[in-house]
Amino acid sequence: MPIFARAREAGIFSSSEVALLARVFDRLKDEHQSPERREALASRVLANYLAGIRDEAELLSVSKRPLGR
Repeated sequence: MPIFARAREAGIFSSSEVALLARVFDRLKDEHQSPERREALASRVLANYLAGIRDEAELLSVSKRPLGR
């Protein structure tokens, strides 16, 4: 799953943080997305989390938008 790989690359996260990232990723992913699109989505979710967005609903909302917007 891309979100777990991205989380490992970014640093050490607690199991509850990884679970949060996975829940958000799972709600945003689409089964018809290419692997590249899923990687981009995982990166976006993780970048938003690392930027300080820790509330699940807010993380979900902002991660729907492309980075930098």
